[in-house]
Amino acid sequence: MDNKPLDGLLVLEFSQFMAGPTAGLRLADLGARVVKIERPGKGEGGRQIAIKNIFVDESSLVFHTINRNKESYAADLKNAADLADIKALIKKADVITHNFRPGVMEKIGLDYDSVKALNPKIIYAVVTGYGNEGPWAKKPGQDLLVQSLSGLSWLSGSKGDGPVPFGLAVIDMYCATHLTQGILAALLKRARTQESVLVEVSLMESALDMQFEVLTTYFNDGGKLPQRSAVRGGGHAYLSAPYGLYNTEDGYLALAMGDLQKIGTLIGLPEDCYQDPSTWFSQRDQIMEELGLALRAKSTTEWVALLDAAGIWCGAVLDYKSFLGEQGFVQAGMLQEIALQDGTTLQTTRSPFGIDGHYLYVDKPAPKAGEDNEKIIHDYLRR
Repeated sequence: MDNKPLDGLLVLEFSQFMAGPTAGLRLADLGARVVKIERPGKGEGGRQIAIKNIFVDESSLVFHTINRNKESYAADLKNAADLADIKALIKKADVITHNFRPGVMEKIGLDYDSVKALNPKIIYAVVTGYGNEGPWAKKPGQDLLVQSLSGLSWLSGSKGDGPVPFGLAVIDMYCATHLTQGILAALLKRARTQESVLVEVSLMESALDMQFEVLTTYFNDGGKLPQRSAVRGGGHAYLSAPYGLYNTEDGYLALAMGDLQKIGTLIGLPEDCYQDPSTWFSQRDQIMEELGLALRAKSTTEWVALLDAAGIWCGAVLDYKSFLGEQGFVQAGMLQEIALQDGTTLQTTRSPFGIDGHYLYVDKPAPKAGEDNEKIIHDYLRR
């Protein structure tokens, strides 16, 4: 797609690992030129953080997933000449991002005030674990640790379970979304004021924002902790039956919110069942057990057909293998192939944005550390 929304913008990415680089990926897919500033040789630390110990073309698979469609400029920030070149790049950049711990950028002279003096219109975007100040400021900002500290791990699973973490880096991804939103908002403000903007997000604040619905409930419910259902498959600590996942004859069925009396009648329970909505939460576990016993009588496909026809919000519970074969997934066109430098391809998902009726497919792979130094020097540093 030509004329992408961020065409012409230069983003310098000092970020590493997950949250900052994921925001960079979104900006790159929207048309920005995103240049990773990396250590010579090894590059950023995320190149060695692997999912399932899978490496592709000398870097981890997850690095390739997050850093496709970017360029890499290798520089030793402790070297005076390299640092001078970086400062020259900053003068021509629109955005810089970093997720170093508080104090690191100050030590090398690339804190916000110093960078703003170099470029009065820069968007300076920072990710921290827990903010720049306070007792946790220098704690490692890592997804699982923030999930655990913030109470998030007590929302999933059943009453008899211990804490249950999400099965993906949900805080990193959510924080990346916040960072992207902040940068886009800052670009709009800069267009109006012609001045620099500081954008700051943290993993902890993103974790709290992610829970704003249930935290608001906690604050206004006398400080009562969330009560997970004792029935396995309960989907929400604060929602009444039938919300959750249920065994069927051959698999699982998801039931969302709905008229519980109507659902009960449809699945074969007495016609006068669940007439009092106030019991749908107070007797949640008992009701879910009763629904679960009834739903084992037929297959998932049979229940979905019956309940769908009656306007009940429900769905089959699929794993990746079955989901990727569904026509709904195929129709979404979410897959794309990345052309790796060794001649092979890597299958991944595309950008989620649709712009002017077009999806954003880009087959450019993640760069090798320092791969684009000559090109960057030619475009921005040639004196």
